[in-house]
Amino acid sequence: MIDMHSHILPNIDDGARNIEETFQLIKEAEKAGFEAIVSTSHYMEGYYETDLPEREVWIEAIHQKLQERDSKIQLYLGNEIYLSDNIISLLEEEKASTINDTSYVLFEMPLNVEPFNLYNMIYEMMQSRIVPILAHPERYTFVQEDPELIYDLIEKGVLMQANYASIIGYYGKKAQMIVKKLLENNMIHFLGSDVHRAKTIYPKMSEILEQLEEIVGQKRLEELTTTNPKLALQNKRIEIDEPHKIELTLKEKLAMKFSK
Repeated sequence: MIDMHSHILPNIDDGARNIEETFQLIKEAEKAGFEAIVSTSHYMEGYYETDLPEREVWIEAIHQKLQERDSKIQLYLGNEIYLSDNIISLLEEEKASTINDTSYVLFEMPLNVEPFNLYNMIYEMMQSRIVPILAHPERYTFVQEDPELIYDLIEKGVLMQANYASIIGYYGKKAQMIVKKLLENNMIHFLGSDVHRAKTIYPKMSEILEQLEEIVGQKRLEELTTTNPKLALQNKRIEIDEPHKIELTLKEKLAMKFSK
């Protein structure tokens, strides 16, 4: 498995607080069955602005230590970029980075408000031959209220990365319900831990994978955890299944309305 979303670098964002926690997270990932981790530190203008060269130094230093410890896990560099009008220039100036220097870019949005410039920025990324990947669509409140937005974004070329722990309710009941719907309707293309702290996500992977396999089956789970991430890291095209529009039943709508 390849973890497509993580915050393992120390003192870069709100993820690992020190190098000891970084290595603890990597150890947990290996134990959980991951063969590679994509480090996707936040890049948010005015808040988290560690540039590409500095993050490359961290990755190289950690890699060297892992080799000394005979660890086989691979680390790759990326960012979780907070959507902004400057996203193309941030990439061109090597402030923010694509995933493993490919055309694939992981981005996030405000959790509670749909960006007014969302479609313009998607269009700009596509025009720049960037393949946008939206981080954890199930967690946005406006997606939970109107999941058809995700269908529309996929139709426009955006890929989706869900968080592993959403399926066990780690981010609340609404995110749990929506991620299940997205999985059932071919609207998820990658899975990631979005791990920030030790002893949180990775130790729960056995339970998480069991529940995911019940929903999508073993073959599809392999695509989400390994096949698609490998293709992205190699900058190859990912063939996606046709998404289906989500239609919530009255019972599901009521559950969404009164859940936290």
